[in-house]
Amino acid sequence: MVEQQGQFARIASAVTYLHDHYDHALNVDTLARCANMSTSTFHEHFKRSTLLSPVQYLKRLRLLKAQQLLVADGLNVAQVALKVGYQSASQFSREYKRYFERSPGEEGCRV
Repeated sequence: MVEQQGQFARIASAVTYLHDHYDHALNVDTLARCANMSTSTFHEHFKRSTLLSPVQYLKRLRLLKAQQLLVADGLNVAQVALKVGYQSASQFSREYKRYFERSPGEEGCRV
C-alpha cells in the first residue's frame, strides 16, 4: 500500500511536469527520469493511473490546450500548433481532426 502511494506520487509529479512542459519536446524516458522510475515501470504505472499511455496523455493534453487557444485567443492553426508543441502544422491538423472530428480551422468558427 505504501509502495503504491509512493508510485502514485511519482506519477503525479510526472503529470505535473507534463502540464508544465507540454509545449516542449518530451519523451517517455525523460518523464520516467522525472518520476525516478525505469521507462518500462513508469509506462506501466502511468497507464494504470491515467488509463492512457504517456504519449496518448501528452497528445490529448496538447489537443485540449490547442482547442482553448483556437476558441479563446483566435490564433491561426500554425501558431497554435507551435504553441502547444507540434513541429508540423499538418500533423497537428490531422491529429486534431481525428480527436475532435472537426478540423482546427472549423474550431474558431464555432460559437
